[in-house]
Amino acid sequence: MNVSEMAARAKEASYVLAALAPEAKDRALNAMACAMRVHADEILAANQLDLQEAKKAVDAGNMKPALYERLKLTREKLETVIKGVEELVELPDPVGRVLAATELDEGLALYKISCPIGLIGVIFEARPDVVPQIAALAVKSGNAVMLKGGREALHTNDAMAHTLKQALASVPGYPADALQLIHTREESAEMLALDQYFDLIIPRGGNALIAYVKANTKIPVLGHADGVCHIYVAPSADVQMACRLCVDAKTQYPSACNTVETLLLDERWPQAHQKALLAALRENGVELFGGEDIAALAPVSGPVTDWHTEYGEKKLSVKHVKNVLEAVEHINRYGSHHTDCILTAEHDEAQIFMDLVDSAGVYHNASTRFADGYRYGFGAEVGISTGKTHARGPVGLEGLTIYKYKLYGNGHIVADYVGVNAKPFTHKKIGASK
Repeated sequence: MNVSEMAARAKEASYVLAALAPEAKDRALNAMACAMRVHADEILAANQLDLQEAKKAVDAGNMKPALYERLKLTREKLETVIKGVEELVELPDPVGRVLAATELDEGLALYKISCPIGLIGVIFEARPDVVPQIAALAVKSGNAVMLKGGREALHTNDAMAHTLKQALASVPGYPADALQLIHTREESAEMLALDQYFDLIIPRGGNALIAYVKANTKIPVLGHADGVCHIYVAPSADVQMACRLCVDAKTQYPSACNTVETLLLDERWPQAHQKALLAALRENGVELFGGEDIAALAPVSGPVTDWHTEYGEKKLSVKHVKNVLEAVEHINRYGSHHTDCILTAEHDEAQIFMDLVDSAGVYHNASTRFADGYRYGFGAEVGISTGKTHARGPVGLEGLTIYKYKLYGNGHIVADYVGVNAKPFTHKKIGASK
């Protein structure tokens, strides 16, 4: 079966999913979680095969260590994914919610109702945990999905998809073609051309992948190109908090897109505090880059050649700024509109920063690593969107729904509402009972 045939079947499955009862979706999620636990050894063994090949690529200089780290699927990481699937069961169904209700006239009522997007294509790189996360979100939100993973995670993706498809097949009424997996670049290119079937494409990966997808499809694209996140340390920042928080934001998972890449130090913050923070980062293996003013505080590996740099490893750009407004200006100019943070004891200053920084996530005294659908309580996420249409930030269940208008009448016709004797509309807000 070729990609076009798979997509056609998945599209048909999406129509069934749109009317599937919430109880059926939750049974499917529980079946998926159970299957992953039962087949955990098989999934992890498949991941080891991928890691063996990836290690050869790293040693040969053909793969970055950061990509290798993303590829790892430990038992602990798998259990976290499984718990995320189980938590989706506890969340309210996002489909069929009344978003607005208006009486247009007596007996003529308009309802804005949430509904699934339809068929979603997801292209991702070496992230084996993406398969169960997106599959689970698709189930809960009533969407069909076709996944295209990177060749680096071929064995893991196959094992995971096989496990999940078997689980879904055990649920009465769940359409068999709702979850699809493709493998090659040629298949990916074919998917991008099928705008008659796909309603949305979500790329998860680096700049090159995002640019390729956007340039080669007519299908709407949701995602983010990169994650150049900032932390601005204001004059009133607590030094112990700054040390702990910045170390977490840089080293907890250096290859993640919500890891801090640029540290902006207010030049009025005490020099002793600045030295202590930079020393804490270096003690945790972080390599610093900055100008002569930064080099006077801590050893640096050289100047910053591009402030729009996403290192994806234990490297950090450092810069002095005069005040919060200069920090905002720098972030809006060089950032990726992903997640940015201010460290300050001044509430008003924090509000200025959070109002003016044009990012999907703006934080006060919290690590940028919190920018994650699971941590936000979404159960999981399909990715981070830095755009300003439909969905922004971590995209969970609500980001995978759209809406339709349902109009209930009783023989009403437009002709009665035009002309000299036109009836007036009432346009009253009414109870959301449909």
